[in-house]
Amino acid sequence: MTIAHDDIRVDATTPSVQTMSMAAALNLALADAIAADPEVAVFGEDVGALGGVFRITDGLTARFGEDRCFDTPLAESGIVGMAVGMAMNGMRPVVELQFDAFALPAFEQIVSHVAKLGNRTRGGVRLPLVIRIPFGGGIGGVEHHCDSSEAYYAHTPGLTVVSPSTPQDAYSLLRAAISSPDPVIFLEPKKLYWGKGEVDTSVTVDIGAAGIAREGSDVTLLAYGASVPLALEAAETAAAEGRSVQVVDIRSISPFDDATVTAAVRSTGRAVVIAEAPGFASVASEIQARVFERCFEYLEAPVRRVTGFDTPYAPPKLEHWYLPDVDRVLDAIDTLHWEHGA
Repeated sequence: MTIAHDDIRVDATTPSVQTMSMAAALNLALADAIAADPEVAVFGEDVGALGGVFRITDGLTARFGEDRCFDTPLAESGIVGMAVGMAMNGMRPVVELQFDAFALPAFEQIVSHVAKLGNRTRGGVRLPLVIRIPFGGGIGGVEHHCDSSEAYYAHTPGLTVVSPSTPQDAYSLLRAAISSPDPVIFLEPKKLYWGKGEVDTSVTVDIGAAGIAREGSDVTLLAYGASVPLALEAAETAAAEGRSVQVVDIRSISPFDDATVTAAVRSTGRAVVIAEAPGFASVASEIQARVFERCFEYLEAPVRRVTGFDTPYAPPKLEHWYLPDVDRVLDAIDTLHWEHGA
């Protein structure tokens, strides 16, 4: 499967502020990082002349040459293993693993070596590498193309795990990830690749910082990646029903911004966590637990979760039943003890 984009640009005359898709923002971030640092190299399956399955690397090989953006064999473990060696020797590799579940053959490399080498050497050897993974559903793909495996990586000490929800964050977070001295799992919500927004290339985002996507006073929705636009849509619908809904974009799954999340939930007294991944032993579970531990005395009701179901990902014609939607979010909000004394 290949996807073409008419707004991808990699020319050197790009203005600092543009309206573009998330795919184009990621492409621009890679181009700017390669141009700024001779140690940055982008590689993976079909990322060269083809430009990647989702065209995120479109034009990079033509502009920068095969030394800076190149194709690899179909061997994810080998791709990540090569990135480890390159990072150990002073380079900043940026790896693309085509789909979330396609990353699993490289999982041993990631958890045994990428995550642990810095600790194993007491900081003597750092691994400044980025592993880009398109993740999540909403594109009509089958199960190996639509998984949400963020909990695997977030559970692994030594890995930074982030996921953007806007073109601006896609650009700024990817530039921050490439600049990081430690390994970053960069989860790209492919459902959002084609959504457009304004991107200012001068804007920076700190890894580890959540953001307030919408102000509100009655209830806080906590979401990341593709669930953020859903939370915003639910907030708009709830506003028509007279409820003021705050939306927090988690952005950085690990490290987690407890301060922003805690302050947001304390300000409203109610919270719902939204994520596409199955709910059991999930990132949503961890967020829920952290909110309970830090906000218990401020809560008017239990913290709810709206997640994917604890089943393998649904086939394309059924995925709309599997993924969280506005009605499920509104139903969760309705359970948050709105009547006095309930």
